[in-house]
Amino acid sequence: MTFTFRPLDPLKDAELLHSWVTHPKAAFWMMQEAKLQDVERAYMEIAADEHHHALLGLRDGVPVFLMEKYDPARRELVGLYEAQPGDVGMHFLTPPTDTPVHGFTRAVITAIMAHLFEDPATRRVVVEPDVRNTAVHALNAAVGFVPEREIDKPEKRALLSFCTREQFEKAVAA
Repeated sequence: MTFTFRPLDPLKDAELLHSWVTHPKAAFWMMQEAKLQDVERAYMEIAADEHHHALLGLRDGVPVFLMEKYDPARRELVGLYEAQPGDVGMHFLTPPTDTPVHGFTRAVITAIMAHLFEDPATRRVVVEPDVRNTAVHALNAAVGFVPEREIDKPEKRALLSFCTREQFEKAVAA
């Protein structure tokens, strides 16, 4: 599967995003009760933030997933771990579907990781999914993430995990 990326347009894409983040499948996204205006506002804040970026992943020009990348030394994980130069934080969301495609989500996270490592400054990717999100833990492991420890964030208990470029390349070559 081939994906391309484009910056998310908070106003143009808000309705689509709203349908994704409020779906029961997206419970770990913590926006179940969000109104359309809440989604617009949240992504306008990200668009204005030089340390946090939202992108849509496209397949044949159609948005099929959301990816956020952020500087974990300045957003999300400030004070919760010792950031290193070249660390990039990442979140991703695949929307609900009535016709699941086997291997789709793994292809998405693989494409996201490859995209992040296209930047030579990226040395490792940092994630902090909810400890209860076992599905994403398995996907993370499949692309080379190694859990370090559980941490307490204001909104959740999270599993802090890291993946270096070498760990990613080894995992996807296997």
